Amino acid sequence: MERDSQLKLYGQVADQLKEAHAKVRALQVPEGVRMALTRKLLVVTAAAKHDLPDAARRLDRLMKDLDEGRFPEGD
Repeated sequence: MERDSQLKLYGQVADQLKEAHAKVRALQVPEGVRMALTRKLLVVTAAAKHDLPDAARRLDRLMKDLDEGRFPEGD
């Protein structure tokens, strides 16, 4: 039963990552900001391999920041 919930969470994170990547691609922001957001998405993707619940929390925070227009500063 726990494995089923883990698979469901994996599917949700995968779908949300796809959505986040699409949002980042569509943003009209400087390239440095886009790169910073892409790095954050890569960190979440890497975290999902080791700690799926933590990755889901990080991704939720990132999506909320994107929805509210809070972006990291670009280099």
